[in-house]
Amino acid sequence: MNNKIMKSAILGLFSAALLSACGGGTNFDDPVKDENYSSGDVDLSRYVALGDSLTAGYKDGTVYIDGQLDSFPNTLAGLFAEADGGAFTQPLVADNVGGLLFGGVSNPAFDTRLVLRSTGGVLGPVRQPGMPTTEVFNVQSGPFNNMGVPGAKSFHLLAPNYGNPAGLMVDPATANPFAAYYGFASGTTPIALEAAAQAPTFFTLWIGNNDILGYGASGGDGTDPITGTATFTGAYNGIVGSLTSGGAKGVLVNIPSIVDIPFFTTVLFNAIPLDAANTVAANEAYADYNGGVAALLAGSPDEVAQRTISFSEGQNAIVIEDESLTDLSGSGLPSIRQATADDYVLLTTSSLLGTLRTSGDLTTVIGVGSALTDSEALTATEAAEIEAARNAYNTTIAGLAAGSADLALFDAAALLADLNDGDGISYGTGNVTSIFATGGAFSLDGVHPSARGYAILANGIIDTMNASFNSDLPRTDPTNFTEVFFEFPEDFDFSP
Repeated sequence: MNNKIMKSAILGLFSAALLSACGGGTNFDDPVKDENYSSGDVDLSRYVALGDSLTAGYKDGTVYIDGQLDSFPNTLAGLFAEADGGAFTQPLVADNVGGLLFGGVSNPAFDTRLVLRSTGGVLGPVRQPGMPTTEVFNVQSGPFNNMGVPGAKSFHLLAPNYGNPAGLMVDPATANPFAAYYGFASGTTPIALEAAAQAPTFFTLWIGNNDILGYGASGGDGTDPITGTATFTGAYNGIVGSLTSGGAKGVLVNIPSIVDIPFFTTVLFNAIPLDAANTVAANEAYADYNGGVAALLAGSPDEVAQRTISFSEGQNAIVIEDESLTDLSGSGLPSIRQATADDYVLLTTSSLLGTLRTSGDLTTVIGVGSALTDSEALTATEAAEIEAARNAYNTTIAGLAAGSADLALFDAAALLADLNDGDGISYGTGNVTSIFATGGAFSLDGVHPSARGYAILANGIIDTMNASFNSDLPRTDPTNFTEVFFEFPEDFDFSP
């Protein structure tokens, strides 16, 4: 097929006109000072935020200062200050370029921030050129009010040595580099207990996303399994028990569906454009496969239909691997089929579609002659496994909130579902959707919110608090927060 046409169609996903595209840092509108804001039945003098990357202010594929300053906990703390809220500290990284250094050496797994670059008139996300200056082993000294740790799963918050730098020196897999830099859980005291030791009067807890997201982001290939429900429930109950042991009140945030975020919704299942000549060639290439499937599965007409690969001129479904199909490898036939609207192609796979799996071999065009591997797409079966776990997690979270007058539930799942609705969310001075790059709600990694998206989350928590704790707290104007960023010049000064 025509690789140039294929790549142009995929990259065209990023070429729509952008909304606001520069800026950063804390920037919430000043509430009317003479209005009598009230914290109601909750004491906001010592607010602690516990969670994962969504709490830490991670966006555009990394942690950088402006992202941290735009985190929903930092925005909440600024609003809380209008109702006698206390000071709020965060373990800030060293710059606005993002990324981490390990003993002075950069690591591609912890790269710089994503920005938009125009290449040949087409906009697409790239890593900002530059060298990180945040040294993991330059451990920060707390305590800090924001205890969100990128990459953390539920049970990690109860694990000792999760941020122990010594573990990183031996094997980075044994400790979390962000937790190490932040100075969290460097010894036998886990993060949840360190948070409780600050004697919070109020807290937010948003944990559990990574317990399913890792499985989804790896295409369900098994390298990052879903956390078992019993493990999640035990960990979550333990974390909440620690945070409430001193009488603190808090907001529990539930887990959104991963298929409501751009990482899973941007690349359409039928993203393969074929002209007449390439259609004929592709169908001829699969004639023997189709015939073999029909012969070997003659007694299973539904699976034969599912596995039969057929192309037509125009847009076509991507060919993907599916290990849930009957194993015909003994007869030399792979477990492949064409994707449907119930399957999800990962955002990171978009750059592969239309390229050659094997250099110089035109029969290995990825998505046509070469199927997407298990790690490059999420099948409907795998998505259903994730959804079952998510529903179980949310049952635990909702049950705890319903069982205590000191706990409120913020339905982040409903908010992200609204963002993924065609109309998105209107916030009075503007509107955002989950559309990648142009929708305004998500950053360029397709998983984490933009600064504007985090502001909308903060407002949702404020609304929940006002409804649950008899408070009258101000909201912020999301328009004052940024969306996505264009590439900065190489000599741009990223120092704070």
